[in-house]
Amino acid sequence: MKLLYFDCPMGAAGDMLMSALLDIHPNPQKFIDKMNSMGLEGVSFIREKAKSSGIAGTHVKVTVNGTVEDCAPPHHHSHATSSALGEHHHEHTHHHEHNHSHHEHRSLDDIDKIINKLDISDKVKNDASSVYRIIAEAESAMHGETVVDIHFHEVGRLDAIADIVGVCSLIEELDPNKIISSPICVGFGTVHAAHGILPVPAPATALILKDVPIYSGTVQGELCTPTGAALLKYFADDFEQMPQIVIQNTGYGIGTKQFAEAPNCVRAVIGESGTDAQNISELCCNLDDMTPEDIGYASQKLFEAGALDVFTVPIGMKKNRPGILLSCLCKLSDRSKMLELIFKHTSTIGIREYKCERYTLDRREEIIKTEHGDITQKISTGYGVSKTKPEYDDIVKIANKLNISLSEARKLI
Repeated sequence: MKLLYFDCPMGAAGDMLMSALLDIHPNPQKFIDKMNSMGLEGVSFIREKAKSSGIAGTHVKVTVNGTVEDCAPPHHHSHATSSALGEHHHEHTHHHEHNHSHHEHRSLDDIDKIINKLDISDKVKNDASSVYRIIAEAESAMHGETVVDIHFHEVGRLDAIADIVGVCSLIEELDPNKIISSPICVGFGTVHAAHGILPVPAPATALILKDVPIYSGTVQGELCTPTGAALLKYFADDFEQMPQIVIQNTGYGIGTKQFAEAPNCVRAVIGESGTDAQNISELCCNLDDMTPEDIGYASQKLFEAGALDVFTVPIGMKKNRPGILLSCLCKLSDRSKMLELIFKHTSTIGIREYKCERYTLDRREEIIKTEHGDITQKISTGYGVSKTKPEYDDIVKIANKLNISLSEARKLI
């Protein structure tokens, strides 16, 4: 199984994650050329060699209309004078005064429109929009506004969009089966912002990192930005120390700010994992006073929120009542979200949790051309087996079109 591991002893920012991934890409310049031709107006990606405390790696400089945008606070509608708040917090010194009046405030809908116009795959578009949704949900909770009303300032700038799309595109091309991150160092102390003095991690970052193991480390200042936090929260299956891995390549994403305490970098390691197990959580509750329609609705909401699987089993309960056992499988980092949804959409007043390991086959899809139309074939391999299955909806279309049974339609392809 191909495993991608992020080592974050100095936190994480979007540009550093992108740089680390580019450092392990088999053809980095080809990727840079692809990013520069995807249609993000005025934005240019430049790959540079960089060093921090003697460690050599890659730094991706993103320019907008030929200049690197000054650092700015990651919080929506705030204007800080300390680069400790900067989305590219490792690229600038700590004495800049900024005038952000020329920056455009963008809503989530504005950002979705920008992303959807780019010459990138549908998967990357969905991933990038989903990362922004994580940031928007944290901002809305912090400011007491709806997600629709949130307007991004700094994390909505073109260079931040470039970082997020760049990371999503690199992960698509590297195509790992599983992604794990180390616990995240967030720094400590306070930062000065227009809202006043804020603690580290900043409020939005702390909300994004809910259920993620973090620690302060020895560096004073903000090390993990909202963009870096959201990217890791979205992509990482687990947050733990490096598991057993046969390393194929190691990359270093270097920030340009130097720290006396340690090299300023994110490390990306890719290789073959010694285990295929994914650590997951199984959340269970017993229900004896809900209708099938209501249970179906609750299951749908859990799937929409990213549950790995949701299923029900008939059981016998107290007072000889027939009941339903509802089980939800999810990533460990998603369990708080799932707990909230189960309590919200079911009548239960208690939920049990079981930690377990999940083994899966590697899955991919390919399109098969037939005289009756294109069929998506799902292919699963691993553990010495290979399984193929046509997409059910595609089979239904052929069966309806030719007025034949499903089994006859399967034979046709």
